[in-house]
Amino acid sequence: MKALDVVNRLDPALRHLGDSRPNLSADVLAGYRASLNKRRRAEAQALDTTGVCIEDTHAGTVPVRIYRGSPPPAPAVVYCHSGAFVLGNLDIDHRQCVELARRGRCTVISVDYRLAPEHPFPAALDDAKAVLEWVAANEAELHLDADRIAVAGSSAGGALAAGLAHRAADVSALRIMFCLLHQPVIDDRPTPSTMEFDSAPGFDASAVSLMWRHYLAERPPSEDAVPARAVDLAGVPATLITYSDVDPLRDEAIDYARRLMSAGVPTELHVFPGTCHGFDAFLPEWETSQRLYALQGAALRRALSKRHS
Repeated sequence: MKALDVVNRLDPALRHLGDSRPNLSADVLAGYRASLNKRRRAEAQALDTTGVCIEDTHAGTVPVRIYRGSPPPAPAVVYCHSGAFVLGNLDIDHRQCVELARRGRCTVISVDYRLAPEHPFPAALDDAKAVLEWVAANEAELHLDADRIAVAGSSAGGALAAGLAHRAADVSALRIMFCLLHQPVIDDRPTPSTMEFDSAPGFDASAVSLMWRHYLAERPPSEDAVPARAVDLAGVPATLITYSDVDPLRDEAIDYARRLMSAGVPTELHVFPGTCHGFDAFLPEWETSQRLYALQGAALRRALSKRHS
C-alpha cells in the first residue's frame, strides 16, 4: 500500500507520524539506540509516578526495575519491553509499566534483557526466564504473592512474554496466571498485513525483516524463538492481546489469538482502529492510549484477583 494511503487510514491524531519508523540497519543502530535512550530517559524523569513506588535493582545478573502499585503481598507482572529485540532499556516502556502497576494494582518487574545483534536468541528469553524464576523464588523478600504471577510484553517484548507463557505450559514449576500482549511480535513469516502495511508509520516491513535477522542471527527459526511456530498451545495461560489496525504485525496477532482459542485458552482480542504500531508510546495522553491502559489494568485486576485453585 502506498505511504499516503496508509497514513490516510490513521486517526487524524496520528497522521503527523507518517514518516516515523525505526532504522534498524546495522551501520546506524548504535546512533539510533543512543537517540532513543536519551529521549525516553527524559520522558521517564518527567513522568508523574504518584501512587507507584519505583526501585532499580538486579535479579541475579539481570537489571530490573520494580514498580509497586499495590500493598504487599502483591500480585506480580514480569514485563518485557518493546524495541524490536535490538532497542530499549528500562526507560523505554517506563510509562507503560507505571500505568500497569497503578491501574492493575500489582507490582510490575520490568526486565532489562540483553539486546541483539550483540546477544541474539536465546539471550533475551533466557534473561526474562531468569527474572521470572527470581520473582517466584523470592516472594517474601520482594513482598509478592508468587501464586499470582502474570507476564506481559509489548512488541518484541510480547514475543518474550509469549515464550515465557509457552514454557510455563510445559513446566509446572513456572506458575503463570495470565499473559498480556500488546502489539506482539509473534511470527517471522509474512502475512497479508506485512505486505499491506509495508510502509506503515511506527514499524514497517523493512524493520520487521531486519528485526528477525538481528534476533535469529542465521539460526533457523524455532518454536522457542518464534511463538507462532509452537505446535501445541494447550495449557498456555489466559491471554489478552491488543493490537493496532494499521500495523504489519496485525494479522499474526489475530492468527495467534485464533489458535489460542482453538486450543481452549481463554483469550481476549482487541483492535484499536486507526492506530499504528507504538501509538501509545507516541501519544500516551491521547484518549485511545488511555483506553488501552484502562483495558489492560482491568484485565490484570480480574486475572490476578484470586490465587490458583
